[in-house]
Amino acid sequence: MTIKDNLQEILTSIPKSVTLVAVSKTKPEKDIQEAYDAGQRVFGENKIQEMTRKWENLPKDIQWHMIGHVQTNKVKYMAEYVSLVHGVDSLKLLKEINKQAKKHNRIVDCLLQIHIAEEDTKFGLDETELKDLLNSDTFGKLQNIKVVGLMGMATFTDDKNQIRREFKHLKTQFDKLKATLPKIDTLSMGMSGDYLIAIEEGSTMIRIGSSIFGERNYN
Repeated sequence: MTIKDNLQEILTSIPKSVTLVAVSKTKPEKDIQEAYDAGQRVFGENKIQEMTRKWENLPKDIQWHMIGHVQTNKVKYMAEYVSLVHGVDSLKLLKEINKQAKKHNRIVDCLLQIHIAEEDTKFGLDETELKDLLNSDTFGKLQNIKVVGLMGMATFTDDKNQIRREFKHLKTQFDKLKATLPKIDTLSMGMSGDYLIAIEEGSTMIRIGSSIFGERNYN
């Protein structure tokens, strides 16, 4: 099946209210262009320099999402154009995004990453850290970022009950946050292997790579 066919198959399986982020990391620009020609406009990358190169070469109405772990010293390279930063897991990182966005007279949308998996390898805030961040004096003064929601990654497991439990936990956190910040509207959870469960549990944004582009190229 072609990239276009894969995209259409996924889009027919999800509600129109759910945003599909096509995870294009490691994929060549011609593959992204093919997805673009099929109507896809939102793409996710996990390396800032690679994303920046693609941004420079591909159509300017693409929305680029940074979905990987972000190093503060790389933020300056994407501040001019990034549409959404998914994995914000510290006040330090929020401050740097704010600082670099200000230089470009932009307000950058961000998702706070919550640690929901039972694996130690995943990044993210726990409930206490999330509360402390949101209640800090510094957070209230950041004028060039906008927290629009939460994101999280479930444990890499075949146990669907565990995955569902972790997504339910994130949705509970999201609902609590919405009571404090009514304007948040994005809950980013679900990837190629578990996005249908994520949608059932309330996801509004899914990140899918291999089911669109085929297996990842690591070389």
